[in-house]
Amino acid sequence: MCGRYVMAKAIGDLVAEAEAEADANLELRQSWNVAPTTDVPVVLERMIDGQLHRQIHVARWGLVPGWAKELSVGVRAFNARSETASSKPTFRSAVKKRRAAVPVQGYYEWKKEGSKKRPFFVHRDDGQLLFFAGLYEWWKDEDGSWILSTTIMTMDSPSSEEPGVLGELAGLHDRLPIPLDRDMMARWLDPEQEDGDGLIEQIRSEAFDVASTWTMHEVDPAVGNVRNDGPQLIEPHRSLF
Repeated sequence: MCGRYVMAKAIGDLVAEAEAEADANLELRQSWNVAPTTDVPVVLERMIDGQLHRQIHVARWGLVPGWAKELSVGVRAFNARSETASSKPTFRSAVKKRRAAVPVQGYYEWKKEGSKKRPFFVHRDDGQLLFFAGLYEWWKDEDGSWILSTTIMTMDSPSSEEPGVLGELAGLHDRLPIPLDRDMMARWLDPEQEDGDGLIEQIRSEAFDVASTWTMHEVDPAVGNVRNDGPQLIEPHRSLF
């Protein structure tokens, strides 16, 4: 599962790491506590005049399919289970034609210990971005405005018997956002590839190799309140219980 993450990099850094282009007027809001229904950057590819362009757009986190009658449909669609996405009405069209990558600096997960939960921050040790497999859709509001929305694909977490950080991830949550390396991202974003099921199998098969390079540390419980924001949220924290 991925329900809270960090994305505070400047647009120039995102453009460079994603090897993408962005509108000169595009603005990104820094946040160390991104929550569903907020606007987030996404990376997608489009054919324009016969040429493939990788672009950065801003989308509402929580996918709203084109047939939805209300925007609120996206509230529960901030994650998509990779095992069933291609058969679910909310996601199946996007699996074939509208795949995206969601850039994050790291994400939060809560480890359950009895009746209590301890938050952890999962990220790359070198500070570079993670790119999660995602989907996107366009939805038209009553006033004729188009809204871009997105979701993050998930899969089963590694086994607790896996070495290193993979085993630690298993102890956090039974679901894992699916990470993409550069080659995988190129395949996933390609709009000419319509074998969505095949692509899902490919990214799932390579996900643990990417995740094995991550690291994690405990952070302050203050991250549990979406009103709290700022770089202090990702600082290491020692639990008192």
